[in-house]
Amino acid sequence: MNRKTFLTLMAGTTGMAALGSVRMLNELFTETDSVMPALFVGHGSPMNGIEDNLFSNRWKQLGRELPVPKAVLVVSAHWLTQGTYVTAVEKPQTIHDFGGFPQALFDAQYPAPGSPELAKSIAEHIQQPPIGLDHEWGLDHGTWTILKHIYPNAEVPVLQLSIDYNQPAQFHYALAQQLSELRKRGILIIGSGNMVHNLRMVDFARINEDNFGYDWAIELNELFKSRILAGDHAALMDYTKLHSAAKLAIPTPDHYYPLLYTLGLQQKQDSVSFFNDRAVAGSLTMTSVLLSE
Repeated sequence: MNRKTFLTLMAGTTGMAALGSVRMLNELFTETDSVMPALFVGHGSPMNGIEDNLFSNRWKQLGRELPVPKAVLVVSAHWLTQGTYVTAVEKPQTIHDFGGFPQALFDAQYPAPGSPELAKSIAEHIQQPPIGLDHEWGLDHGTWTILKHIYPNAEVPVLQLSIDYNQPAQFHYALAQQLSELRKRGILIIGSGNMVHNLRMVDFARINEDNFGYDWAIELNELFKSRILAGDHAALMDYTKLHSAAKLAIPTPDHYYPLLYTLGLQQKQDSVSFFNDRAVAGSLTMTSVLLSE
């Protein structure tokens, strides 16, 4: 499906269906006077989930600063599907989707509840594309390693929205725009990935060196930030044309697409700020984005 067809389908949503979806949201989550912030979080190594370091300490600080949400919806780089799905389980499992790490990381659990009711309402609210309800996926490390620090008591319901990996950047941005209604209803939406993410070029010998990035990684990271501050989302969707080194920074778009979900949620009144703005091991950046009123 091309972008024109997709947008046409969205524009053709019937009034009755839209009214019904809003009614369902109203029944579950009443609209508030304020709008929840939205985040893009560079999650980096799974070890950040159990370590006290610069990145995880900033996530802890977010937990003290952000309003307590009614639920959290995460778009993680680690749930790639054909079609789009939302988790609809009461008790999502903690997924240890990695290898070669210490046992302590595999022992870590994040027993946050799910919300099948919210999942169903999201599926009803989004008319195009169709959103499937998933009863098998849980919380992968793009989700729980972050939330374990932000909400350590695991009391806030958490859902994940998958990334349809067959679709282009514009598809994901447009889908995020439809999700923006949730911000008015106390739902915190997080995109979890990394702006610059090239695992094949990681310099493991310098992995503990503070803020070490290759020249091209630093340049691309700064370019992404400047385009975000300028509100130039079109350029960020067409990222391969931004710079000759874009394919080094984003050899595959799995960790980049979550950023587009966060940008698609942006509203005119939002201020934009960055945190954890550092490079790791040459070819990764942890740069994260906070949108808030």
